[in-house]
Amino acid sequence: FRLMSRRALETLRDFHEVNLFRRGIVPLLGFKTAIVKYQRLERFAGVTKYPFSRMLALAIDGITSFSAVPLQWITRIGFILALLSVLFGFWALVVGIYSPNRVTGWASIVTPIFFLGGLQLLATGVIGNYIAKIYLETKQRPRFIIETSI
Repeated sequence: FRLMSRRALETLRDFHEVNLFRRGIVPLLGFKTAIVKYQRLERFAGVTKYPFSRMLALAIDGITSFSAVPLQWITRIGFILALLSVLFGFWALVVGIYSPNRVTGWASIVTPIFFLGGLQLLATGVIGNYIAKIYLETKQRPRFIIETSI
């Protein structure tokens, strides 16, 4: 539950998002907050209507509403995978030249698969970052909140 002043509600109204994640937006408003502690009694009838799956969906919604970090991690993982595949290709080349106990054709199959997989992940992350920027712009959040006018 949340109790909010009229001024906070009017400021919240300036956020024109369709999927408004209130648990993240309200602290962004910048108004003073207070916590009212109470002792919640054990449920005496029925079962919760908020199971783990809904809590997980809420967590994912919170992460995707306020952060492009997962997309940045995808980009980094793709870059690292592509780089490691190039290093693996050099290692396979050295082993292929100097080692008599090599498996013929294995490195020439595995290296391009990992390299192309890394490039695809990298490209997906870059495209995802652009889409994240577009998504943040379409939310039309206010650039600033005026506390007082003189």
